[in-house]
Amino acid sequence: MKKNTVTIDGREVAINGERNLLELIRRANIDLPTFCYHSELSVYGACRLCLVNVEGRGICAACSTRAEPGMVVRTSTEEIREIRKIAIELLLANNDHNCPTCNKSSACQLQNLARRLGITEVRFKSRKAPEPVDRSSPSLVRDPNKCVLCGDCVRACSEIQGIGAIDFAHRGHNVAVLPSFGKNLNQVECVNCGLCATVCPTGALTPKSEVEAVWKLLDDPTKTVVAQIAPAVRVALGESFGMAPTSVVTGQIVAALKAIGFDRVFDTSFTADLTVIEEANEFLARKQAGKNIPLFTSCCPGWVKFAEQYYPELLSHISSCRSPQQMFGSLAKEMLPERYGIDRKDLVVVSIMPCTAKKYEAQLPRFEKDGIRDVDHVLTTQELARMIEEAGIRFDQLQPESLDLPMGFKTGAGVIFGNSGGVTEAVLRYAVEKVNHVKLESPDFMIVRGQEGLREATVRLGDEDVKIAIVHGLANARKIAEQVKAGTCEYDFVEVMACPGGCIGGAGQPVPKDVQVRMFRTQGLYAADKMLQLHKPQENHFVTELYETKLGEVGGHAAHRLLHTSYQSRRRIADEDLSLTSSGQAKLTVSVCVGTNCIVRGAQDLLHKLVHHVEGQGLADEVDVRASFCFEQCDRGPTVVIGDEVIHKCTFDRACQALNDALIARSASAM
Repeated sequence: MKKNTVTIDGREVAINGERNLLELIRRANIDLPTFCYHSELSVYGACRLCLVNVEGRGICAACSTRAEPGMVVRTSTEEIREIRKIAIELLLANNDHNCPTCNKSSACQLQNLARRLGITEVRFKSRKAPEPVDRSSPSLVRDPNKCVLCGDCVRACSEIQGIGAIDFAHRGHNVAVLPSFGKNLNQVECVNCGLCATVCPTGALTPKSEVEAVWKLLDDPTKTVVAQIAPAVRVALGESFGMAPTSVVTGQIVAALKAIGFDRVFDTSFTADLTVIEEANEFLARKQAGKNIPLFTSCCPGWVKFAEQYYPELLSHISSCRSPQQMFGSLAKEMLPERYGIDRKDLVVVSIMPCTAKKYEAQLPRFEKDGIRDVDHVLTTQELARMIEEAGIRFDQLQPESLDLPMGFKTGAGVIFGNSGGVTEAVLRYAVEKVNHVKLESPDFMIVRGQEGLREATVRLGDEDVKIAIVHGLANARKIAEQVKAGTCEYDFVEVMACPGGCIGGAGQPVPKDVQVRMFRTQGLYAADKMLQLHKPQENHFVTELYETKLGEVGGHAAHRLLHTSYQSRRRIADEDLSLTSSGQAKLTVSVCVGTNCIVRGAQDLLHKLVHHVEGQGLADEVDVRASFCFEQCDRGPTVVIGDEVIHKCTFDRACQALNDALIARSASAM
């Protein structure tokens, strides 16, 4: 019998359940180059860089070849090296790769492979015309000129997030990765999570930078600039300066920010403690009343936008608590101007976040007062690293400094918010003591910890069991949302984070080469919790003092004004509809909603009939039939708008009659 091994470049390597030859080769400490391979995504096999020579088979793609006993594999023959070089040269020739000015410079896989493969010149000429860069999103920049068509972003958006805001379009030489209907990112169903930017191997998708705007504010002597640091940043920023992922560098971050010019540095973990108290009491009240259960957490703006787009009927199930970022901004703009003796307009709040969706969240109109945003700017972990480098600060040699009080004080409950399961555990540390009237000797709830995308737990609160779900990745959140819609959901409390692993895996973090880095960051946050003396939000005496002096009772009027919010249903596709007849400015517009719920109620057939009716009756010069993507009446479709008249549960006969009436009225008014 053959040994359960593969011979790789003359060495025998045991097969231990790897899903393909590529993973086995990497376990043998050979780093085969790839663009399109991610262990958490489906195998795509497009880039053809992981080619190997398998004896008896010839050249194969290692990612799509199963490891079989007895295989003899060579990974670096002259022929394979030449194929790889040609592939990289073609990519360099056919795209704009101006490395020194690219945000992904030094972290770009294409740049890295060109160096590894010894490419010193590009022998081919580009045949592509430059395309405009899409800067419309508040969170991301999409540069199609740097896209290598690896499809990583497409699969991540579809498979992990279940959205599909971007996909392949066109054919042959014209193939491209685009948002729906060729629109900009801010016009489609993108939730700003930035997972596409995390997996993108080049600078085609990157977090949108606010660095220059922050520098200008720091240089303005009339402004008092304060920072808040999110929990997950402290276990990731050090990676940008050669430190281990488990390194907790809170003190060095404070020192760096003050050296850069920030006046005060606070901790978002302070308002995470506050979030626990508000959210836990909200949950207990709902549970007792049996209303709007399950309660979904509201800390992740990517998840909230996802719900607003796809599940507006479930918005009453989302906690009304603002995210810790927005709670901090609200409190800072309410309290600090008086404390510092300045006008509210002269206080600048800058968030340091692991998340690109936080940029979108900070710009929402509901988080403004008198035209002044609660959070003025959001910098990702990557952007802060760039500012530190630009200032010439040797981060790894900094002496730690202390966070400022009172909003720099926190408990371990606020710190673990950065992990998937951390919000749930923090809520349990509060709720179990409150309901069961016992003091927890150990604050740890290991039952909610883990790496799986969907986890379940049951905890005893008072006289009943509370069923909990913890999910990360919006495709997993969709499963539970569908259960709630169908009335089959058994959970009482659901924690949702859009990014794999939670905030520690946010798109604004340094991009890891190994998914295990997320696990190390998680360990770092739990270690940070252990290094603190207090681990439960109810033990934060500054939070207690805040309720006594400013907020009043938990969930009361003042607390609601400063710490809570509301949500809204959002259109699926923004700005314009699709015209299915030749359009003209003076025409009567007929819009048919083709959102999912209207489609299943017959909207597509109705749309086709109306187009044929208009063309068949010779009305193309008078009527413009359009496909719209949402009238926010999902339970009353198909919905049709003819002129100013909205018709719900519309039939073809009703639409024809309304169209005829509108044309008669239009003709009469023109006389």
